Amino acid sequence: MASNKARAHFTLSGYHFNPDDITCLIGIEPTSVDASGAQSALDKPVISSWELSTEMMADNIDVYKMTDILIKKIEPAKDKILQVIKSHNLSPRINVVLVLSVDKSETRPDVGFGARTIRFLADIGAFINVDYQLSK
Repeated sequence: MASNKARAHFTLSGYHFNPDDITCLIGIEPTSVDASGAQSALDKPVISSWELSTEMMADNIDVYKMTDILIKKIEPAKDKILQVIKSHNLSPRINVVLVLSVDKSETRPDVGFGARTIRFLADIGAFINVDYQLSK
């Protein structure tokens, strides 16, 4: 049977922006981008996104540690992140993706966030999303 897996990512998403511009403005290389909205028509808006992600972890999953790793990477650019959120009307969030084993003997990972993470997310007006999936 498959073991538990998880990853966390910080995402900036919104309409009509080029993620490459965000990379230049905040000075952090993302792990993935979606520039679908960069060229979309105003009457049919499409969302673009800029994402910085941890690696997919298996076994000893520590959501506190995963999110702390992300915050330590983006925290030095907090003022720049706030500027691009305002100038590009972006929605910031941290997302935790948990793929849980259906094996009943597998431990269940704790899901929570440390004070540093919560403080940073509150300062930039971000929300938190936890996505649970079952392994196949």
